[in-house]
Amino acid sequence: MQLVIISGRSGSGKSIALQALEDLGYYAIDNLPAMLLGSLVDELREQGERSHLAVSIDARNLPGALERLPSLLEELRQRKIDFQVIYLTTDARILLERYSATRRRHPLTRNSDMTLEEAINKEEETLHDIRDLADLLIDTSRLSVHDLRRRITDQVAHQQRDQLTLTFESFGYKRGVPLDADLVFDVRCLPNPYWDPTLRQSTGRDANIVAFLSGYPIVDAMSNDIQAWLERWLPAYQNSQRSYMTIAIGCTGGQHRSVYMVEQLAKKLASQMGEVQLRHRELGLQYTLSDPQAVPITNTLQPNVRQESS
Repeated sequence: MQLVIISGRSGSGKSIALQALEDLGYYAIDNLPAMLLGSLVDELREQGERSHLAVSIDARNLPGALERLPSLLEELRQRKIDFQVIYLTTDARILLERYSATRRRHPLTRNSDMTLEEAINKEEETLHDIRDLADLLIDTSRLSVHDLRRRITDQVAHQQRDQLTLTFESFGYKRGVPLDADLVFDVRCLPNPYWDPTLRQSTGRDANIVAFLSGYPIVDAMSNDIQAWLERWLPAYQNSQRSYMTIAIGCTGGQHRSVYMVEQLAKKLASQMGEVQLRHRELGLQYTLSDPQAVPITNTLQPNVRQESS
């Protein structure tokens, strides 16, 4: 049996993720009481009719249930149940905008006097332990419905448990560090093509930017140092049962230096790590080295995501 547990902040797209898995043939259950997880797995295994199960367990659970989840998951692990914990998160400011736009109630405000902002913060605190247990953290702050469904399909449903899925993501510090980054490297100390007016409109994927940055020994030195660090430590992460790693590379605007560095590192690591995914947040692109046809990322929130409350 393959079990996927979806959790995360209300309004971050958990229902969309669950529906995506259901469309892929998973038996999907929303808002499952945590204490029923073990018995549900046993029942489905005895019937032998369902090999793929997806459940949503979050802050809507019964009082005290979430505190027991870590021990319940450890029991499943000891019983050799193949499971993944996927945690969806969104920037608190964007969650406020989503709830304000839809005028829907946050689950934690239904039976309390908490304000919306207090409920959002309380929920994050309540789910802290689950977030720490997550195999994969997905930041949906800038994802459309289609982007999120694609991420679930590519990174969850098609995940091979014995292989580390490596994602390199470029970003601009002026828009904040990606919430789902596992490792972050800062390349703002490198020469900046932005200050050359003839290069300003290009990106780190373009030949003129590649030529500019590759001409500086400091750029090559940093690339080699990051590569050496990753080659040294990625096997240790994989041996600790990690299935996903997102390595974020940041510069000021996320257009030149970080994009170039992501491209270079992905090519260097691909021969050792297998399939490597690339995501350029500020360019709105994602693709793999084996399929370099870039897929646009929607960086503006779609109405479907705004209306999703769980």
